[in-house]
Amino acid sequence: MYRKLVLFDIDGTLLKVGAMNRRVLADALLEVYGTEGSTDTHDFSGKMDSAIIYEVLTNGGLGKEEIAGKFDQAKAAYIALFRERAQPSDITLLEGVRELLDALSSRSDILLGLLTGNFEASGRHKLKLPGIDHYFPFGAFADDALDRNELPRIAHERARSITGKNFSSSEIVIIGDTEHDIRCAKALDARSIAVATGNFSMQELSRHQPGALFQNFAKTGEVITEILTPQLS
Repeated sequence: MYRKLVLFDIDGTLLKVGAMNRRVLADALLEVYGTEGSTDTHDFSGKMDSAIIYEVLTNGGLGKEEIAGKFDQAKAAYIALFRERAQPSDITLLEGVRELLDALSSRSDILLGLLTGNFEASGRHKLKLPGIDHYFPFGAFADDALDRNELPRIAHERARSITGKNFSSSEIVIIGDTEHDIRCAKALDARSIAVATGNFSMQELSRHQPGALFQNFAKTGEVITEILTPQLS
């Protein structure tokens, strides 16, 4: 019987991608819209790929209707370029991640999934390059919503359809490296675990009051203990 549904963010939590990811998005937008907008300077941390496209192009002077009219084309161009260009050397798997995923996946009481701002196709490719995609049978992605706070509900429903179990909010853990991950956990009254392996420090993350906070995932046992800790109301 599953005790916990554990949902992981990708970028900054499980792995880091080199500067090529930003360049790929810029080239895709330039191809489709004739401008890359503010891609070069925009803060991507914790944001949905779908929202990022709207934000950088709005900053570049495009209207929402114009962006929407070519959005599917831009998404397809970005995914195609990312798959074409990304190499294993562009991906850095973060400390302790493989050991943690090995330990969690070996347990019959934990269901692993993704909760990420990536489009599914590009996000899955990021995971395939270092060989960790197989740990995650399902997830909620930027394809599913524009607002990250909607993703926990979607992931919860997909977990229920896979397992037949209706996980309570106290049985759900969302793990990420930004304030956005903490906030979306709170939107479902789920437990949040934050890790300072992205662009935010321990001090910055602590201000948003995650359920637990780690510098990295080096201490597998301690992280699993926090995952299994009941969510306090």
